Amino acid sequence: MAREGLFITLEGGEGSGKTTLMGRLAAYLQNRSMPYLITREPGGIEIAEKIRSIILDPAHTAMDARTEALLYAASRSQHLSERVEPALKEGLTVLCDRFVDSSLVYQGYARGLGIEEVWNINRFAIGSRMPDITFYLDIEPEIGLSRIAANQEREVNRLDLESVEFHQKVREGYQMVAAAYPERIVVLDANRPLHSVEQDIIRMLEVRILKDFQ
Repeated sequence: MAREGLFITLEGGEGSGKTTLMGRLAAYLQNRSMPYLITREPGGIEIAEKIRSIILDPAHTAMDARTEALLYAASRSQHLSERVEPALKEGLTVLCDRFVDSSLVYQGYARGLGIEEVWNINRFAIGSRMPDITFYLDIEPEIGLSRIAANQEREVNRLDLESVEFHQKVREGYQMVAAAYPERIVVLDANRPLHSVEQDIIRMLEVRILKDFQ
């Protein structure tokens, strides 16, 4: 029976560089001839992408925080069962842009619903599946938002319209969650150039994870 693949997630506030780093990590795995899947949340499959369009539509400013949390959990459950789990069972390394930590931070802490309350919703959605390792890209909100403003090709979504104070709470939430799960979450300074962050991630993967999957 094939060994199950690695489940690696990237987390961080808006403009932290997750999408760019996902592409670079995928190239790294390809160069090592390691089969992989790159995906994202919310989204990754047709049903989840439709839910994503509802959640992130800038016109949906009236969306209740509980509605938002439930939609994220629904999208996550479908994405996990339809895309992530099959890939892991086939032995692929799964690189996922966001997972459950995002909900704990954005809805649980920044929206004020409670981290434990949002965790209970997501425990039902994902069962026992958690990432093998999570890289949290810690960035000053002002720097992240300035990167977004400078990137004309990036989609503008509902979260980008939130106040700086909201994004500061997102950062606080991530720091709290990272402190609670130090065995899984690696904190990286994303205020630096992305190539430096990339080198740190690759170094940690080689030392902590990939050596066990050769």
